[in-house]
Amino acid sequence: MIQGSIVALVTPMDTDGSLNEAALRKLVDWHIEQGSDAIVAVGTTGESATLDAEEHCQVIRWVVEQAAGRIPVIAGTGSNCTREAIELTRDAKAAGAEACLLVTPYYNKPTQEGLYLHYRAVAEAVDIPQILYNVPGRTACDLLPSTVARLAAIDNIIGIKEASADTPARAREIHLLCGDNFPVYSGDDATACQVCQEGGAGVISVTANVAPRLMHQMIEAALKGDHQQAQSLDSRLAALHHDLFLESNPIPVKWALHAMGMIPSGIRLPLTWLEETHQPRVEAAMKDAGIL
Repeated sequence: MIQGSIVALVTPMDTDGSLNEAALRKLVDWHIEQGSDAIVAVGTTGESATLDAEEHCQVIRWVVEQAAGRIPVIAGTGSNCTREAIELTRDAKAAGAEACLLVTPYYNKPTQEGLYLHYRAVAEAVDIPQILYNVPGRTACDLLPSTVARLAAIDNIIGIKEASADTPARAREIHLLCGDNFPVYSGDDATACQVCQEGGAGVISVTANVAPRLMHQMIEAALKGDHQQAQSLDSRLAALHHDLFLESNPIPVKWALHAMGMIPSGIRLPLTWLEETHQPRVEAAMKDAGIL
């Protein structure tokens, strides 16, 4: 089982929006050195929505190559088109990804039966471990626990990233229906400590982009049952958990990484650079966590 602090990695870009391979490879090495337990390549934080299919697969290949088996790489391969999700998942398997993360089909708002059939089709088409991803605030689509339970019976559907309005409550409900052998990963940094203390397998994290060591230590403590240490570390990260979402992810986290000298200042439209009025708050949150 993949568990711990899993970073939802940004995709570094130059100011013209072109991909920066060197910065991406540097980030992969840094995360391994800092203790991140796994990497998600080309998820929401990796600007999957603005990469074309060739770029999407190229970023996954670069991350897998650079990780070189040192930590697992999970490829974001979700789409609101089932056929496209299958193709992306096939490409990720060919690239050597350990598993795939598939967001619910966004915008077209399928029924629960449609969601079940979508995920079953991808699982049957590509023999690679697959993690469901529910984030209704972005997709206008909610994968209900009863549907998750149906999907958990499929051998290569191995867990879920849950990022609903009340992630801890939803995680508890999924645990009750699916049991301890179906991992639940928090998709909400602010409640990840609680989810892990209550049986979650870890977090797929935005905060880990800028504070990988602290996130690893906090989640490790939570998983081991050291609640006092976990909560102490989480308190240092609390401002980051909040302020990295002052604007749509990944706008603030890319600004923060640029401020750290880790990546260039590239981001693709329709996303824009972090507003100057928000920059002092993100900077202060970074200082609270001991980053700057």
